[in-house]
Amino acid sequence: MSSTVPEHCPGVESENAGKVDACAGCPNQKICASSDTKKPDPGIQLVKERLSQVQKKILILSGKGGVGKSTVTALLSRTIANLDNEKNVAVLDIDICGPSQPRVLGVQDEQVHQSGSGWSPVYVEDNLSVMSIGFLLGSPDDAVIWRGPKKNGMIRQFLSEVDWGNLDYLFIDTPPGTSDEHLSAVTYLSKADLSGAVIITTPQEVALLDVRKEIDFCFKVNINILGVIENMSSFVCPKCEKSSDIFPASTGGAKKMCEEMKVPFLGSLPLDPRIARCCDEGKDFVTELADSPALKASHDIVKRKFKTAKITV
Repeated sequence: MSSTVPEHCPGVESENAGKVDACAGCPNQKICASSDTKKPDPGIQLVKERLSQVQKKILILSGKGGVGKSTVTALLSRTIANLDNEKNVAVLDIDICGPSQPRVLGVQDEQVHQSGSGWSPVYVEDNLSVMSIGFLLGSPDDAVIWRGPKKNGMIRQFLSEVDWGNLDYLFIDTPPGTSDEHLSAVTYLSKADLSGAVIITTPQEVALLDVRKEIDFCFKVNINILGVIENMSSFVCPKCEKSSDIFPASTGGAKKMCEEMKVPFLGSLPLDPRIARCCDEGKDFVTELADSPALKASHDIVKRKFKTAKITV
């Protein structure tokens, strides 16, 4: 993977950084125009060294908010950790302004500790850990009001200073969109052997419009797209088990989009309100809701589709 930036931005290492028309109005224009930014960012090498013991590094992306990206991140990580106790799995939450993984994984009251080897992640299970800015806030209600450079600095710290140890999987939960946080993550992971991205969507066209932009973002910055997961594809009543469509796929849904854009389709996850309740309460839905259709679909994606995408479980 290369650290190519979107075509509208010349890149910080370019001689034209901060000087072309595309830079007008950018809050980082003066910084990019300075000579210091022409040098390779030392953070890239630090991230490479820190993540050298992490086998699979997977970005979880979606151009649209509200598609259940954080829930799916937790679902995949818990599923893998539950399927094989020998696999070490971690979640890195880089949604700086809206961190949700501490609550979703049931560890919102924990604190991060620092040692000589860096920040220690918070352990959910013996083989599942998480790091998030949510652990660093005084209150869950505190707003993070930061400009791009400070958010980017935080992401660099998370990627280079967390002592994960030996990991089989690191899932990186990102905010929706294709902006600062995503460019920072891509840049810092450019030499760290990023496995690729899993993109989350829902079936309706209003979500697919933004997800197409996310796919285009991956094409432009050379991120390997491991596949697309269609979340909330249908609602299965937990009592009568009758299935109904809440978000009608008027244009063929994620599967049709994947065919058109030539990217892998990993599968669909039905909506189970019991999982949402478990996320609110921080409970382990993998063990509490073994009969959930969403969990069965998640197992299928992890065991069968991940193998097809060369992400061996």
